[in-house]
Amino acid sequence: MLQQELVKTYPDSEIINASISGDTTSGGRARLGPLLAREHPGIVIIELGANDALRGLPLAMSQENLNAMIQESQRAGAKVLVAGMQIPPNYGREYADAFKRMFQEIAQKNKAVLVPFLLEGIADNRALFQADGIHPNESAQATIMQNVLNPLLTMIKA
Repeated sequence: MLQQELVKTYPDSEIINASISGDTTSGGRARLGPLLAREHPGIVIIELGANDALRGLPLAMSQENLNAMIQESQRAGAKVLVAGMQIPPNYGREYADAFKRMFQEIAQKNKAVLVPFLLEGIADNRALFQADGIHPNESAQATIMQNVLNPLLTMIKA
């Protein structure tokens, strides 16, 4: 869906989806270098961390991995968009708040573009999630795309 929207304005644009369902920041970090070398992207969208939080992994580790991925992408000449996530407060208010702040801090520190919450506009609507209550369904995709599209278009134009 995002590819279709980009092609309307930028017909030569291409999106390479290198995501792996269930991946953690450690997995993403391990896979990023070869992807950057092979694809030479102009923009990298990093949307990782939620699975770290769902597993209760230390935020310091997630933050270190995200920082490393942003910096490696920037060294490869790519602009970076970070898609922030949030977790429910049942993980503890302190952990949930720190998790949310982590994305703001890494984006600011590394001068990356931030989408504060990828699931903005859908997170509170259970009808937009699959039966597992975690993963958005097809009906949510247009809203998720809009959350990313405007910042992405701004980055392309810059």
